Amino acid sequence: MIAIFRNPRNPLLRIGALLSALWLAACQPTGGFGPNSGQTIDAGAPVPVALLVPAGSGKPGDDTLALALQNAANLAMSDLQGVKIDLRIYHTAGNANVAAQVAARAVDEGAKIILGPVYAENANAAGLAVASRNVNVLAFSNNTAIAGGNVFVLGPTFGNTAERLASYAVKHGKRRVLVVADDNPAGAIGAQAIGQAVARSGGTVSARISYPFSQAGVATAAPQIAARVKAGDVDAAFFTADTAGALPLLAQMLPEQGLTPDMAQFIGLTRWDIPPATLSMQGLQGGWFALPDPNLNAQFQSRYQAAYGDAPHPIAGLAYDGIAAIGALARSGDPNALTRSGLTQPQGFAGVNGIFRLRGDGTNDRGLAVAQVRNGQAVVIEAAPRSFAGAGL
Repeated sequence: MIAIFRNPRNPLLRIGALLSALWLAACQPTGGFGPNSGQTIDAGAPVPVALLVPAGSGKPGDDTLALALQNAANLAMSDLQGVKIDLRIYHTAGNANVAAQVAARAVDEGAKIILGPVYAENANAAGLAVASRNVNVLAFSNNTAIAGGNVFVLGPTFGNTAERLASYAVKHGKRRVLVVADDNPAGAIGAQAIGQAVARSGGTVSARISYPFSQAGVATAAPQIAARVKAGDVDAAFFTADTAGALPLLAQMLPEQGLTPDMAQFIGLTRWDIPPATLSMQGLQGGWFALPDPNLNAQFQSRYQAAYGDAPHPIAGLAYDGIAAIGALARSGDPNALTRSGLTQPQGFAGVNGIFRLRGDGTNDRGLAVAQVRNGQAVVIEAAPRSFAGAGL
């Protein structure tokens, strides 16, 4: 297989690049909220919840995503027992100003909590717009830069993934780590997360190599990566690259430099099984990456397909998780269920991708499995935890 570094003139890649930029844009978090910040609810009445989706931007991908999020939320509501959700849909057009306006309108119309939006700038704007109204926002973003105050991110974060993999690596003797990162904002955030996770797990970052985000940059870096591994003083190489960017080219070029799986353990910060064809790449065989509980995810995929006749969008499950958490809290009958103290309960929640919990700083912990690439397949080598008790999270 010949790996090709994507051409930015490709219109599909431009869409992907835009999504990445919006998810990873640096935004200022809100702040100054106490443990009981958030709206109180009437436990005997349906809970008014605003769902902010990116419909109306004029981009087909945003409309598709918006529908998938709405469908997943409805699926979650059908699973709730003993509690009713009054779900109200608002369109953000994928625009921060519109997101702020509809968030404020949602609160005017009685919303006790906001679920969404997707993009980081939109979520940040929505959070700021309702901060003075004492309303919490559960955003679908994975950007921890916007987390804090009244904004919580539901998306899988680099920090959580890095912690899971670094802990597993050190536990299995991979203590000296080479960090290999794209020289772009996502790569910098990922590299920082890896470094912190390795240190907390008792390992050491022995070296760092970054490369310009281009085909020429990867081609120049490949011999450097190979030389550093062959020097014999690293146990693992931890990559920030993803399948839509540099990973396919690295997977092709590193074996050409003479690297074999027995020289150092390859570890990926991103999902190596999306798309599934990535798993067949020679340079990734034997590598480790983290993913949500495959069994639970498969159940969600099947149920969504049966209900709506199509596969869910990769992040649709976040809408299910948000409704599941709100429903579980409301079921307690506590009028303070949707305040900060309720949302951050340490036992967390059960979602379609496994257990998750919200942290006081607005980030999240998710129970992830560790998988290894074997003969073109993703094989789970350590199952995702089913509870946070003793999970090391």
